[in-house]
Amino acid sequence: MNDTPGWASPGSAPSDGQGTGASGPAGPVDRPDPAQPADQAGPEPSGSGPRWSKEQPPPAQWSAPAGPPPGRTPPPPPPGPGGWGAPPPGAPGGGYGGHGGWGAGWGGPPPAAKPGVIPLRPLGVGEILDGAVSTMRTHWRTVLGISLTVAVLTQIVVVLLRGFVLDDTSTAALSDPSATLSELSRAMGDAVLSSAVVSLVALIGTVVATALLTTVTSRAVLGRPVTTGEAWRDARPQVPKLFGLIFLLLLIAFGVIGAGSLPGILVAFAGGGEAGVALAVLGSLGAAVVALWLMIRFSLSSPALMLEKQGITKAMGRSAKLVRGSWWRVFGIQLLAMIIANVLASIIVIPFTFLAAALSGDGVAGFLDGSGDLGWAFLVVSGIGSVIGSMITFPVSAGVTVLLYIDQRIRREALDLELARAAGVQGYGAPGATPGS
Repeated sequence: MNDTPGWASPGSAPSDGQGTGASGPAGPVDRPDPAQPADQAGPEPSGSGPRWSKEQPPPAQWSAPAGPPPGRTPPPPPPGPGGWGAPPPGAPGGGYGGHGGWGAGWGGPPPAAKPGVIPLRPLGVGEILDGAVSTMRTHWRTVLGISLTVAVLTQIVVVLLRGFVLDDTSTAALSDPSATLSELSRAMGDAVLSSAVVSLVALIGTVVATALLTTVTSRAVLGRPVTTGEAWRDARPQVPKLFGLIFLLLLIAFGVIGAGSLPGILVAFAGGGEAGVALAVLGSLGAAVVALWLMIRFSLSSPALMLEKQGITKAMGRSAKLVRGSWWRVFGIQLLAMIIANVLASIIVIPFTFLAAALSGDGVAGFLDGSGDLGWAFLVVSGIGSVIGSMITFPVSAGVTVLLYIDQRIRREALDLELARAAGVQGYGAPGATPGS
């Protein structure tokens, strides 16, 4: 049995035509020991000269030992600090094969190259979150500058709308038990309108911040700084498409939920009463699950659109391809990031809200029971708290989404090779090369 030079499977028979360099006893195994008395020596084998026994064991294959036989003590470990395969003192390398071969200490693979905020290999949950935070810490001037600018502009618009345009909307009827149906309907309509306008303004600010922070995070992965002006010049051509993408995703989500609740609404209007309401609720819940599945499936569309310069539909297709088979992982990481960001933002926003209520005319009690008047002091102070909270949520949400996109491309498309070349890492991905060398 001929094996690779320098290695023979333990337990195998001698190779045919074994040379003088083969391991084994110096003489035939059936020759008596010269020191043994003649009367104790075994009979001389017949035939001319010594020879191997005719009963040779069959060639064996390498397999893990199954443990010592019952009742027998296992042999002691081989001598030396390195165990089997340890190099002799002063010899380079380790064990069979020299450097990195058998007995090299089992140190694991060498660390991946890390030119920026993440190592160029598949990432864990903690590394994705740490990468988003490291981007804020490393490029804090650009990240906080973008977040602060967008948050301030957004809150100025929201405060002005709530102070002038939405000031006459009254929701007091919602907490009044004697209010008529028309008053409740008007108050509910005003509340929905106010929330929709504020949410639309906040969405616009989020889209702009995401576009700019996507560029910053992608440069941070390569270890390259970027200014706010450079981020804007790079993201500006794709911003209109990003607005179109967000609008299309919202349309899909509301369309799915509306389609799920429509049968119940029709039954209720047809006189179904409670059955129609129950059907509408069940349909809405089922549709909400479908909408959530679709939103996670398309959640990587934004970085695909910004970084690959794709169109809207192609970006959605790229996201669906990258998320396929990893839906629960992407959902869990984004949910965890959202919870962490919102908890941190709430720690800041809630004290500002109570401070704003205390500075308003009716105090905290009027704010809690809904009877207070939201004056300018309340709007301004609460707006300051929202600005500070947005400076945390914008970078974390955008950074996690971008790093998830990069992680999925590394896992599926070996993007780390392209990133290493773009970052100037020498020899990355070459046969026999050490990552990061």
